[in-house]
Amino acid sequence: MKFNVSNPSTGCQKVIEIEDERKLREFYDKRMNQEVLGDVLGEEFKGYIFKISGGNDKQGFPMKQGIMTPKRVRLLLRKGASCYRQRRKGERKRKSVRGCIVSSDIQVLNLVIVKKGEGELPGLTDDNVPRRLGPKRATRIRKLFSLEKADKAEKQYRVKREVAKEGKKPTIKMPKIQRLVTPQRIQRKRAAKAFKIANAEKTRTEQAAYEKLKAQRAKEAKQKRAEQASKRRSQNSATKSSRVSFFRPRGAPPQLGAFYMPPEHAFAPPQPVVVLPR
Repeated sequence: MKFNVSNPSTGCQKVIEIEDERKLREFYDKRMNQEVLGDVLGEEFKGYIFKISGGNDKQGFPMKQGIMTPKRVRLLLRKGASCYRQRRKGERKRKSVRGCIVSSDIQVLNLVIVKKGEGELPGLTDDNVPRRLGPKRATRIRKLFSLEKADKAEKQYRVKREVAKEGKKPTIKMPKIQRLVTPQRIQRKRAAKAFKIANAEKTRTEQAAYEKLKAQRAKEAKQKRAEQASKRRSQNSATKSSRVSFFRPRGAPPQLGAFYMPPEHAFAPPQPVVVLPR
């Protein structure tokens, strides 16, 4: 098994290959982010403490944090997940990854020096590789140079580097500071807050006006319905008072009903019957 050892304090990195199974057995069943004593690797690593940061198996599949198995699994990954880089917007893909538990199938194991031991390790602690790019965020610049927030000297401590191109005058490049609180940023934040408050007040005013208009329209519609109903009732009462109904005598056509007007002779007294001689 190969061990890819890195030293963050010096920026150095070195690959160490160990074939002794007794030494490798100490790393088996360990998980990512667990610390291991360096004494198990040999006398030159006495006093060192390493942290397991990851690794790859014999087929090149990476270890993924949070997968509690020493085997390989297939996961549906999306943007923001480790071991996957999105190619298209909204894309998800099923990828093979190794679990976060170290086993004999691991080919390369990544270790980070957490604590330095007694002796020096050639290629790791005896050399210093300068950082090509300095910190860009304002808080990290203050942390690196031990600055106070009240100093407001982040721009003076930017890490500069010289870029020389063939046939051209060398130029100096420096990062643009991110998340730097300036008077302009404070003013813009205040303006955005005032806009949000004014917009909310405008929405409340328009809502109140709409509710008032809605109630007025409902009241007008109710009054209109009441006027129509009273007008309809008055018309019906007038029609009923002017209508004359009569009793339908025997022999009257049934389809006329109460509106049948009997002839005048219907109310005449009966005439005496005259019997003529033969």
